[in-house]
Amino acid sequence: MSKSNKKVVPESGKALDILKYEIAAELGLPVGKQLANANVEFATELGSIPSTSIKEDYWGHIASRDAGAVGGTITARLIKKAEEMMLSL
Repeated sequence: MSKSNKKVVPESGKALDILKYEIAAELGLPVGKQLANANVEFATELGSIPSTSIKEDYWGHIASRDAGAVGGTITARLIKKAEEMMLSL
């Protein structure tokens, strides 16, 4: 069986990314525009860190268990939201 990353609703990609980073922040995972506890936005504005060197979507330093926790939480929230929507019909 082949695995496909094609989304059923392609327009949902941006919302899922927002949810992914929101959950990662709630779990205290250092992803996104972060670099050794530096204020990356301020540092790039000053030019001390080139903005091209910041990889916003880098998760390579996150343990598989933590990345799985993010995915599991996303799934749980989406199921909860779907159940709430079904109840309101």
